[in-house]
Amino acid sequence: MKFGKEFASQMVPEWQEAYMNYNFLKNLLKDIMIYRRQQATSPENLLPPPSKATTLKRRVSLFRAFSGLTSRYSNKIPTKDKEDEVILVNAMHTADEEQGEHGRSYRTVFLRSSEDGGEYELIFFRRLDDEFNKVVNFYKAKVEEVVKHAEELNLQMDAFIALRIKVSNPAAASPFITQTNTGYPLEVIHEEHQEKRSDKVNEYQMASLDILKHIKINSSKSDLHFSKKELGDAKEKLKQAFIEFHEKLRFLKNYVFLNQLAFSKIMKKYNKITSRNASDAYLQMVEESYLGKSDEVNKLLERVESAFIKHFCNGNRHQGMSTLKPNVKRKRHRDTFFVGCFFGCSLALVVAIIVNVHARDLLKSRGRTQYMDTIFPLYSLFGFLVLHILMYAGNVYYWTCYRVNYSFIFGFKPGTELGYTEILLLSSGLSVLTLAAVLSNLEMELEPNTQSYQTLTELLPLGLVIVVILITVCPFNIFYRANRFFLLVCLWHCICAPFYAITLPDFFLADQFTSQVQLLRNLQFYVCYYGWGDFKKRNADTCKDKGVFHVITIVIAVVPYWIRALQCIRRFWGGHDSTQALNALKYFSTIVAVVARTIHARQKGVVLQIIAGSTSGVATIFQTYWDIVMDWGLLCRNSENPWLRDKLILPNTSIYFIAMVLNVILRLAWMQTVLNFTEAPFLHRNALIAIIACLEIIRRGIWNFFRLENEHLNNVGKFRAVRSVPLPFSHENEDKNL
Repeated sequence: MKFGKEFASQMVPEWQEAYMNYNFLKNLLKDIMIYRRQQATSPENLLPPPSKATTLKRRVSLFRAFSGLTSRYSNKIPTKDKEDEVILVNAMHTADEEQGEHGRSYRTVFLRSSEDGGEYELIFFRRLDDEFNKVVNFYKAKVEEVVKHAEELNLQMDAFIALRIKVSNPAAASPFITQTNTGYPLEVIHEEHQEKRSDKVNEYQMASLDILKHIKINSSKSDLHFSKKELGDAKEKLKQAFIEFHEKLRFLKNYVFLNQLAFSKIMKKYNKITSRNASDAYLQMVEESYLGKSDEVNKLLERVESAFIKHFCNGNRHQGMSTLKPNVKRKRHRDTFFVGCFFGCSLALVVAIIVNVHARDLLKSRGRTQYMDTIFPLYSLFGFLVLHILMYAGNVYYWTCYRVNYSFIFGFKPGTELGYTEILLLSSGLSVLTLAAVLSNLEMELEPNTQSYQTLTELLPLGLVIVVILITVCPFNIFYRANRFFLLVCLWHCICAPFYAITLPDFFLADQFTSQVQLLRNLQFYVCYYGWGDFKKRNADTCKDKGVFHVITIVIAVVPYWIRALQCIRRFWGGHDSTQALNALKYFSTIVAVVARTIHARQKGVVLQIIAGSTSGVATIFQTYWDIVMDWGLLCRNSENPWLRDKLILPNTSIYFIAMVLNVILRLAWMQTVLNFTEAPFLHRNALIAIIACLEIIRRGIWNFFRLENEHLNNVGKFRAVRSVPLPFSHENEDKNL
């Protein structure tokens, strides 16, 4: 792999703009190379063939003493003649400290600008200096940020240790000992600081308990009760804070290494193209700069690791380091193998079902209508689910290709996020089970020997639903338990929307349910079909004739939008964001439109048709504007990319316009209900409803990609690469000098 691609693959996605622009500098070097080639091939610059003297000189050089491979004679630095100097690097002091390290800005003086083509090299060094100053400034700002964060963690650990002493062994507390910050950040949790022996008594000194008088619990802003629950909660929060802080420090360490390597590579490439020796002087400046000499990050890494192992892992270094540095998830070939097997089996089962239906002319049989009214809704539920998972797998694939950090955005634990291969494995496995059940259902009905088992035939879909539910809630560590529990937690937050702080995974999942209204209605049909015993005679008249069933149908369609509206209200109430109030109003307008369309589908009439059409039109305009402008961040008039946004991930801008048009078209799927186009000569009503539902799932899949792209770019704009973890304690005095 070329260095440029390797460099890009190892970047922190949210910090991509802060890295050295290697490709841009490489293009400048290409311009220099092209110019030199043009000059070399011009007739006046063609060189004569080498003379015999040159050849003789080369031969003589072959008989010189071997200089060695280990640089034995390199103790003395060779002196460089002034005639060989190419560049001079100066550290210019500036009035604004934001310009660089301690108010420094590095500038390179190119000494050969008067030579032919020197203007190209002059431009290269100017851009090189700009990139280097950008890297140094960013790194210095981040170091200052982590040092301040370390000081805050230092105070938090003071309070945590004091609380632990108070809770675990109150009698052993030493109120006369006072101890505050007296050195590097996190020194209070350094082993030497905590286990320093007293000169007078042969015992370990303990932390002061005076700090407990000045802190409160962040979750309730109340005074401490010195309970074990408070201690446990504080420990968990601080443990997570240390993990995130350690990850940020590792990002910074890797940032320094990659940029230093990039400057080394680009200077070597410059030497090769120009046949000059300018890399030594420039790389020496890089080593002597803040980027090369600063060791705050390495010191903090050592202290954080030492403190984490001691206070959160009982001194077990292996356990501590495995928690701080989780293993990188690797792709398993067996997943790819089983995906191929399952998809092959799915195709074979589809062919078998088509052949079976065609050979026995089932589409024209008398039981066709009865089958479509009962069995088809039962199995179409799994079709909706498989299609949604496939769309999510496609999203993950393209997020990975374009380096959208979906794992960080969703908040997955490192190493537990599912790749597109694992998601395809789930969807293909579920499709095999569903298609096998459909084929078995057909065979059991058509074969004379199995017609007496009609009850067992009808129970196949219910058994499949029970299997899926049991796998989802299974407590054992199988079938991606971490992801299943993450899904269940988000689902619970959606159900209890007003009572939990709303995070992105919560409202993202709720948005998925707004596109799966038909799946929820099919679940309702399961309850009615099997609960009232209609499966014994394959007749859904009981469900169709019950007025309660139709009322619940409306409620089921409203519930996902109601949850989203409550989430928006909660976010507005918690953050006072006025846009969330408008977002809630959007979902309320959708609720009105859904209710009007559902009533119109049952009771035809011109008045109801006008109400359904007008409410649906208003809701569609509202939703389309919100999708494109608010969720996707597009349609910016003064953008660098006309009617898009300044930063785009996809290289082809036409894809964004195609997505916007598709979003509008698929949003208009409700028109088939308002225009009474609920049946077709060649399609059953339930089949047409399923097709419309599939189109909505596809629209949601497209929406998912651009929604997360916009979220990723927001994180990039703010350089947010790690999660913000709430700390357990708050300090009463503002200066924090406890």
